[in-house]
Amino acid sequence: MKVNIEIDCTPEEARQFMGLPDVQPMQNAMMDKLQQKMSENIDKFSPETILQNWFTFDPKMTERFQDMFVNMAGLGMGRTKDKT
Repeated sequence: MKVNIEIDCTPEEARQFMGLPDVQPMQNAMMDKLQQKMSENIDKFSPETILQNWFTFDPKMTERFQDMFVNMAGLGMGRTKDKT
């Protein structure tokens, strides 16, 4: 014997029927908090700030980036300096 039961209800109605809590207010509060944090920190992710952070880490970083791009483009063997 096979029995098929079809229930047509909204997710909210199913949640109430099963006795599950309504988490929509909590989700809204968390999304508002996340949006606030993202808008506070958006300046940290501008291209200028990222490059500034990269280049202040190592003074020779600009030379290394130039060497990397020259080698990737196949335009040369990089910079050749005597290290004697």
